[in-house]
Amino acid sequence: MEDTLLYLFLFILFFLALKVFQSRIRRQNLPPSPPAIPIIGHLNLLKPPMHRTFHSLAEKYGPIIFLRFSCRPVVIVSSSSAAEECFTKNDIVFANRPKLLTGKHIAYNYTTLLHAPYGDHWRNLRRIGSIEIFSTHRLNVLQSIRKDEIKRLLTKLSYQSLRDFAKVELKSVFNELTFNIMMRMIAGKRYYGDDVSNEKEARKFREMMKEIITYSGVSNPGDFMPILNWISERKVIMLAKKVDKFLQGLIDEHRNNKENLERKHTMIDHLLALQESQPDYYTDEIIKGLIQTMLFAGTDTSAVTLEWAMSNLLNQPSILRKARDEIETQVGQECLLDESHLPKLPYLQNIVSETLRLYPAAPLLVPHMSSDDCTVGGYDIPRGTLLLVNAWAIHRDPTLWDDPTSFRPERYGGGEEDVHYKLMPFGLGRRSCPGSGLAQRVVGLTLGSLVQCFEWERVSDEEIDMREGRGITMPKAEPLEAMCKVRPFAEKILPLAQPI
Repeated sequence: MEDTLLYLFLFILFFLALKVFQSRIRRQNLPPSPPAIPIIGHLNLLKPPMHRTFHSLAEKYGPIIFLRFSCRPVVIVSSSSAAEECFTKNDIVFANRPKLLTGKHIAYNYTTLLHAPYGDHWRNLRRIGSIEIFSTHRLNVLQSIRKDEIKRLLTKLSYQSLRDFAKVELKSVFNELTFNIMMRMIAGKRYYGDDVSNEKEARKFREMMKEIITYSGVSNPGDFMPILNWISERKVIMLAKKVDKFLQGLIDEHRNNKENLERKHTMIDHLLALQESQPDYYTDEIIKGLIQTMLFAGTDTSAVTLEWAMSNLLNQPSILRKARDEIETQVGQECLLDESHLPKLPYLQNIVSETLRLYPAAPLLVPHMSSDDCTVGGYDIPRGTLLLVNAWAIHRDPTLWDDPTSFRPERYGGGEEDVHYKLMPFGLGRRSCPGSGLAQRVVGLTLGSLVQCFEWERVSDEEIDMREGRGITMPKAEPLEAMCKVRPFAEKILPLAQPI
């Protein structure tokens, strides 16, 4: 009986607060908004894929839309000019993140680089990331890891396709590759495929990452309706404990075990060395937060981009041949493609850019939140409003791009300045992705190596299915399968004695 009265009291309190909030925002010049449902607002619109749903709303109501996810105000921006206004004139106002359940419990009470509010703490984290993790020097130190993992992939595919074309499912291949690259850079461990460091630990890691993805993004109703919050929050708290235990175990292992030579160059060892001289600054919690950022933002996103890129190349063999011709001219057949070759391969880079335009791994970018009242496009945006930028819609805007739905790498011949505020796969402003350079290296080198070393064909005469599936990183609906055959020159420079 007492529980029933408590829930009834909370419901009435929530309803009254919602009415007060609605009366306040009605006095402002808000952007256009579709009809809302009492209590839940526009939560009924959270249907996958959300970027397409919001694009349809933008076509009806305009490029700046006001929604209400229960009691939380939300603005959807679907034009380049409005996005530019958000991240130039209002860049500091929108430099904050919304307070979601994952940020509270998994991201150590909003203190990680991804979730921290704008201020001194975030600036310190950004400085650490820029200098100690994502700088050119640090990326070069760990270059051999990325090279080795990609070579393992090439060798495995080569062994399978020595005599004739062999079918390969690339979705899992790319997922394993990106997670192994990131985990070896972070902790010197492989968690996928063969030669796994610790199978039990690897299995826990894989299960944990799947669970984290379930609660990521802005599609969890518990983040917007307090009455549902307690249901989701218990599960997130349990997951947070598992994540923290796992990450602390990695740190403790490196702190107590220093004989492995590869681990001397890992991110954890580098940060622990800094901790010895600045223990109050490089705390274990700061290090765990940086590990989280690399894992959550730098693995699935790169794998999805690679899958979309290969899908487009298989559907357009002429583009694949042009990319191979460029690699033949600039690299030749005496050695494997290397990261140092990438700046000499503009067409390959254009293929990556065009993939990120049509299939951005974060189609709504990472959500922002306004720290003060502001205006965008002449409309009032209240303080505490969640901002979602529909990069997917902007990347396909016919007023910005010629033939916007076609895959045309040649469109970037005019230089990077031509696409500023039109192409934003890594976000914009001061909260843009700090790991974009690493992502470009991983995707560029992997894609170029696959083009260089193999002949590729579709499994059948039908074109690859390009429908989108469910997920915050816009995965393909159908995992990519393709036929590959190792090229003769690659047989001579890849170790094909045994499978990996």
